[in-house]
Amino acid sequence: MHLAFLTPEYPHSQSTPSGGLGTSIKNLAEQLAKSNIQVTIFIFGQEKDFIVKENSINLYFIRKIKYKFFGWYRYRKYLESYLNRVIKKEKISALEAPDWTGITAFIRLKCPLIIRMHGSDSYFCQLEGRPQKKKNFWFEKMALKHADHLISVSNFTALKTREIFRLKKEIMVIPNLIDIDAFKPFEDEPTPHTILYFGSIVRKKGLLELAHTFNIVHKCNPKIRLIMVGRDVIDIKTQRSTRILFEEILTEKARNNVLWTGNLPYNEVKQQISKAAVIGLPSFAEALPMTWLEAMAMEKALVTSNIGWAKEVMQNGETGFMVYPKNHSLFGKKILDLMENKDMALRMGKAARDLVIKKFSKEIVLDQNIRFYKKIIDTKSNEPI
Repeated sequence: MHLAFLTPEYPHSQSTPSGGLGTSIKNLAEQLAKSNIQVTIFIFGQEKDFIVKENSINLYFIRKIKYKFFGWYRYRKYLESYLNRVIKKEKISALEAPDWTGITAFIRLKCPLIIRMHGSDSYFCQLEGRPQKKKNFWFEKMALKHADHLISVSNFTALKTREIFRLKKEIMVIPNLIDIDAFKPFEDEPTPHTILYFGSIVRKKGLLELAHTFNIVHKCNPKIRLIMVGRDVIDIKTQRSTRILFEEILTEKARNNVLWTGNLPYNEVKQQISKAAVIGLPSFAEALPMTWLEAMAMEKALVTSNIGWAKEVMQNGETGFMVYPKNHSLFGKKILDLMENKDMALRMGKAARDLVIKKFSKEIVLDQNIRFYKKIIDTKSNEPI
């Protein structure tokens, strides 16, 4: 079996910035490779073309090409030719792509195409209640329509995507996986009075609501500090820095207790998770967030949003608390409850890791993926020529 993945992002020192999508693909790809399955990754929209092998995985970086006319179509046809050439040469059994912006629309491959729903632009626009470019909806609908097989990382995302695009196809639900050996609790004691947010600094992650919440928390306990880890993103509504929007909401005293680290290497992110007394992740739009799984695997009790996918990851009152992000007072109260009751935070953190082991560990989820891939490849092999 030789599996390939097409993606706009992938965590690598020479790639463009990567987020949760790239992390989830890398986690799965590396575990497949460790199971003696040949894996190739195609990373499109990059600054230059090059090929490298890393952890037994072939990485093809494909540069972004700008065309004067119909660039959206011509680049897809360029990718089609590129992919089919490698598919034929390397005998790739199946290729998987994300639903984001429908990159596989108008691409016809010489192997089965799987689309995994990590959250399309249409999906996120629906959750955030913002308008979408019509061409993005069209591309995503065309891509899903012509895919041979569909997977979703959560049942909520599957149902919402089916509703948005009126899909009739079967959608297999297989969650993201996490290496519980790579993300495990450190022996160090958490730093008192610290809240951690990590992820992209962007509106859809509930960042502006977190600013309001931190004003309340800081007023109750002026010793509390908020650590912000992640890359600042230009706000889609105002075209301004999300960090600046966040800081404008803060009171002067609260602003002095916020530390911005910017992007950090993975090992430093894990150190920040370990040192935090409480993790706050009030997102409005996710499919199945890797940040939540990473914090839970490290035995951290979280205060998260309670929207859609959240119930497939968290257990309210058991692994942490789930609160609607705009309910700033309740969100802040739950943070303070965990901050002030170390025994409860410890108990919830252990329950969080136990849940991750049972539902999202590589031992559980990898097997689901391999059985899925084998089934579609065997079906394709048995089709009459």
